[in-house]
Amino acid sequence: MASGTDETRENLIEDLRARLKVCIVVDRLLDQLQFIPVDTKELIRQRARTDGNIVAADLLIDAVIRKHPDKRPDPAEEEDNDQYVRLIELLSPSLVEMKTQEVYVHCLSKELITREDSEIVTNRGPRSGARELLRCIVRGQHGWFSQFLDILRETEHHELYELTGGSPDSGKQDILSKPLFCTSDGAEPAAAAGGPESADISLRDYQMDVARPALEGKNIIVCLPTGSGKTRVAVYITKKHLDSRRAEGMSGKVVVLVNKIPLVEQHYSAEFLPLLKSTYKVERVSGDCQLKISFTEIIKKNDVVICTAQILENSLELSNKGEDEGVNLSDLSLLVIDECHHTQKGDVYNSIMMRYLRKKHTNIRKKKEGKEPVPLPQILSLTASPGVGKATKTKQAEEYILQICANLDASRIMTATPESLKKEQRKLVLKIEDRKEDPFGDVIKNIMNSIHTHAQLTPSCDLGSQNYEQWIVETERKAAMEEDHKVQACAEHLRHYNEGLNLSNTIRMCDALVFLNEFHVEEIRKKTTPNDDGQTIQITETERFLFHLFKENKEELEKLAKNQQYENDSLCNLRHSILREFSTREKARGIIFTKTRRSTIALSQWIQENPKFADIGVKASYIIGGGGQSVVKPMTSTERSAMLKKFDKGDINLLVATSVLEEGLDIPDCNFVIRYGLVTNEISMIQAKGRGRADDSSYTVVEVKNSCVTEKEHVNEHRLILMEKAIKNIKALDPKEYDRQIRDFQAQALMEEKVKKIKKKQKSMKNEKPSQVMFSCRGCSTQVCTGEDIQVIENAHKVNVTTQFRYKIYCIVQENTSLQERRLDFESIAFIACKTCGRSWGTMMNYRSIECPCLLVKNFVVTLNGKKIPNCTRWADLPVKFPSFDYSEYAMRLAEGSDDEDTE
Repeated sequence: MASGTDETRENLIEDLRARLKVCIVVDRLLDQLQFIPVDTKELIRQRARTDGNIVAADLLIDAVIRKHPDKRPDPAEEEDNDQYVRLIELLSPSLVEMKTQEVYVHCLSKELITREDSEIVTNRGPRSGARELLRCIVRGQHGWFSQFLDILRETEHHELYELTGGSPDSGKQDILSKPLFCTSDGAEPAAAAGGPESADISLRDYQMDVARPALEGKNIIVCLPTGSGKTRVAVYITKKHLDSRRAEGMSGKVVVLVNKIPLVEQHYSAEFLPLLKSTYKVERVSGDCQLKISFTEIIKKNDVVICTAQILENSLELSNKGEDEGVNLSDLSLLVIDECHHTQKGDVYNSIMMRYLRKKHTNIRKKKEGKEPVPLPQILSLTASPGVGKATKTKQAEEYILQICANLDASRIMTATPESLKKEQRKLVLKIEDRKEDPFGDVIKNIMNSIHTHAQLTPSCDLGSQNYEQWIVETERKAAMEEDHKVQACAEHLRHYNEGLNLSNTIRMCDALVFLNEFHVEEIRKKTTPNDDGQTIQITETERFLFHLFKENKEELEKLAKNQQYENDSLCNLRHSILREFSTREKARGIIFTKTRRSTIALSQWIQENPKFADIGVKASYIIGGGGQSVVKPMTSTERSAMLKKFDKGDINLLVATSVLEEGLDIPDCNFVIRYGLVTNEISMIQAKGRGRADDSSYTVVEVKNSCVTEKEHVNEHRLILMEKAIKNIKALDPKEYDRQIRDFQAQALMEEKVKKIKKKQKSMKNEKPSQVMFSCRGCSTQVCTGEDIQVIENAHKVNVTTQFRYKIYCIVQENTSLQERRLDFESIAFIACKTCGRSWGTMMNYRSIECPCLLVKNFVVTLNGKKIPNCTRWADLPVKFPSFDYSEYAMRLAEGSDDEDTE
């Protein structure tokens, strides 16, 4: 900094030093400052780890204003480096599967990472360690990328080596000699733009019949059963669409929307990339990937982009607000919507299509005024079944399906004739009779009745039923509002005993006992573990009664759980079904669908532990969802993919799964499907049956007590007949009459949206002040905070930003045993709970290196203007607008607190 201008800037930085020390995030900023020597950077990073961000920021400012020679890299080298960093970010979901320890050793020997970096990498698990290793590698000096490729080759990561750009023939990397990011498989722009055509995609006759109107540019719904090749039809239409636009000298942009993250990778890897990569540029984006570059740029640089619907919706909203980073519908030429039956009120698909319909309505007006209309993409919608909603009559079913057609602006709904599809599966429904003896369940019911007497409760429905579940939830809610903590504690235990009863009717008695025991162990642990102040939570007389009640019955429950003669009949029916399938088929492969994650894991364990199943070659495992709503640890998309690969190879031949496998995911061909106590609607039934794709496949429904699956299955069969009849009637409509009805439905939808916006605007004008809201602990009624203490992070996370809440009173930190992997700028690191009663309040969230208590409103009794709000389970239920989280202010507040402690 030699010039007068530089000296002025130095002085400005010096003047703002106090403020900058608080605002700077050292680790991120260091990556951008190329003129600071590597050894100085490492010193600053070390101070950040040992002394904190503010001390390190002070050193960083010294390094910036110190008169270093200008060490900025050559612009071309800098551009190459940025591209290599971006490539690593794009491929990180695959690279984290590397053998971290082996790669780490080589990186250390080649000095790609420092000793300080190695501590961060080795103190984590394999995948987390791999992520940290990649972050350290990309911060290296010029030449790090070629060294990293050499390390992948030397450690025999051949697939990752080729994926990252290495040549399988020469053993040397060739990515350094060609442009980056031209296509998703590394092809150069010329190849992507006009290279040799890939082999023609062949369709069956019925597939070509349903595709024909779309090839003419019309908006249609393709309705084909699961396993009939809907996605292949979509790829074919996509290719022909892009081919025709290229032939006309026009650019084509195709976005494929899915409603679940795992479907992004599936559609990308299994269909679109293999069939289009030699001719077009294909990319995928989802909330699960590590892409931090602009979605707009991805759209610009690729011909086909596969993404979750929310990503496109977010980008459309940015454009609507006038932001540069947004995407317009007019930027696209074809929009493919998978599982389009979700295009209904409240769904993100419908939000996107409402934008489309508004543009379409505007275009009609522009044409009348002689103005140029805005181009809109062609819409291709895919589903196995549109469903009939709550319809009980054909006319109602027709209206329901026509509404979906209107929402998707479909000119036709295309189906195949039954003759063109495979023959119907063999179907078997196995009913059960009430147990003659259920001593295990009787003990649980006696415990529940004792609790009823203690709390003076009189239920009017059968224990273990769905009605009882609803009654006890309502009882707990009412008790929380009335601050009746005795009834509230009893209701919580009754809810778990009711679940235990259901589990004993679904899975083994020992599994139900494990569930109940885990609940009591955790409750006792919360009450007896000292908090930060060394104090324990006071146990009430009611809680002492509840703990003692379980303890005195536990031995009897353990004894009964070991007696197999009392197991439920549903398990016997399931056992016979599995034995029948595997003993009568040369190569059996099947899926068992069940209701909950807990029952999925327990059933898989039951099968694995049964020697009769092992004798006939049953190799079982399970697949569950990835959401964090359940107390059962979720499964990551990588874990699900790995399990499906084992199923495909035959290493696993029986999968137990929740409904996560029903919709969309491409399951290898199997020859039997069993729905164990799980029946939802006609759409799920069709999708589950469709998983059995072999010609001799079977479909079995096993009834479980209180599940009513037999009755629901009959209802679904009736709805399926109703749906087929309704679709047939719609297809027979005169085209003019069909168009008229579609226009009417669309006009109604636009009007309803307009009214909704007006009401929302009026509601926002009536927003209450945050100071009028009070939050009390749902467990003990302790006053927690007011609305003035709440701020919002990223328009989603409600945090309490008062220093005393975090450091002095109200919360204790407990280990979060089911934490999800870190995503972008925030991660949950612990649970927070009430110091007085142990009631969970939410999670401790690490947001940009600052710990922020994130609250779940359902854990509090909320009072607004002196009146308690019933059923306040979502923040959206509160007519209050909380301010955005001020990161700089909060960081400064923490820094001041730290300075005070140092002074003391």
